[in-house]
Amino acid sequence: MKYMLLIYGNQTEVPNYSPEEFKAAAQVWQSLTVDMKNAGVLIDTNGLAPVSDATSVRVRNGKTIIADGPFAETHEQLGGFFLIDCKDLDEATSWAAKIPGAQWGTIEVRPLWSGAQ
Repeated sequence: MKYMLLIYGNQTEVPNYSPEEFKAAAQVWQSLTVDMKNAGVLIDTNGLAPVSDATSVRVRNGKTIIADGPFAETHEQLGGFFLIDCKDLDEATSWAAKIPGAQWGTIEVRPLWSGAQ
């Protein structure tokens, strides 16, 4: 089963790393990615540009409304994702707990929609 691990965090609570700390933190993320690849569960992963670069699109009464910023007011923003293929939810949540962002944010684990069967 495929799961999306959505990485949410409050940009004001993300650690402010020195260059050395940033390098060490990046290595933790890279190691996790390698572990997921080696376990055969990683399909894709990526980070997102800051929420200040977001554009929201809504269609209301047949009119398209385009606005700067996120789709809703929230303290936590979506910052990236892992798309993984696991045997079950327990395996997916165990990988989610290893994501460094879980230490200051939230990792939402969502199964991909399989459609009507």
